[in-house]
Amino acid sequence: MNGLHDAVDDYLAIRRALGFKLVAAGQLLPDFAAYAERSGADTISADIALAWARQPADAQPVWWHKRLVVVRGFARYLHAIDERHEVPPADALPERWRRPTPYLYSEADIRRLLTCARALPTPFRATTYATLIGLLAVSGMRVGEAIGLDRGDLDWSESLLIVRSGKFGKSREIALHPSALAALRTYDQERRQCCPRPKTAAFFVSTTGTRLGYAEVQRTFHVLVAQAGMAPRSARCRPRLHDLRHSFAVNTLVGWYRAGLDVEARMHTLSTYLGHVHPANTYWYLQAAPELLALAGERLERAMETRP
Repeated sequence: MNGLHDAVDDYLAIRRALGFKLVAAGQLLPDFAAYAERSGADTISADIALAWARQPADAQPVWWHKRLVVVRGFARYLHAIDERHEVPPADALPERWRRPTPYLYSEADIRRLLTCARALPTPFRATTYATLIGLLAVSGMRVGEAIGLDRGDLDWSESLLIVRSGKFGKSREIALHPSALAALRTYDQERRQCCPRPKTAAFFVSTTGTRLGYAEVQRTFHVLVAQAGMAPRSARCRPRLHDLRHSFAVNTLVGWYRAGLDVEARMHTLSTYLGHVHPANTYWYLQAAPELLALAGERLERAMETRP
């Protein structure tokens, strides 16, 4: 084993002590050190860093860019200690990222997904995924926020769900509709019966009592999508778990427009509810659906007509 493995451990320990989570770096840098070792290198060169960043060969450029960002941070750290380590150029692998087109789920789509979830072979697993998908659909939560919930994050008396340390370290409260609260309470009771001694404080748990993993949730969701007969609408518009959040936001905006409400005045509320740091991230949903664009256009036309 070369010294890069130890250097990775030191780098991660120092950065995490400063408050950085480094989840991606913690997974990728040991792989980079192993790649460098197989290449016979004990220092970082730009060539080795770029060759590693371009893996796998059929990945999107945005993934290569993210890998390069991770290894550049590590290389800068080592270069400050030993100038033999090269820092690869930042523009060597441009991001070239295009936001995918959201797959907006209809109410019928959600019902089909929930029906397929309830039909999963293991009863408790079926209840877990039906409840999780239902919560994502009615709350607009991020997937990571939902599986990161602990049992103590539900305030039953106030009908609130507390998201702690969400994206960008932000925490917020989410008000729950009585029907959503009832579904979560039913799951809470079933989890206590099926898993009386869980291995984690998580609200959503696996059949073995552990917190649900993101990768496993994604795999199960893709199975449910296939069983529900949902096909991609285009090469860039495929059913994704994250699009439950997009659908919630778009449906909320559509409802406000149809009700004749002042959408601009309420946008900050929706932005806070979704946990967006910048309201501009919420305004993006206006272009996510043709219906929203049409409704916004109609509102603008009426405003122009009433001008003197």
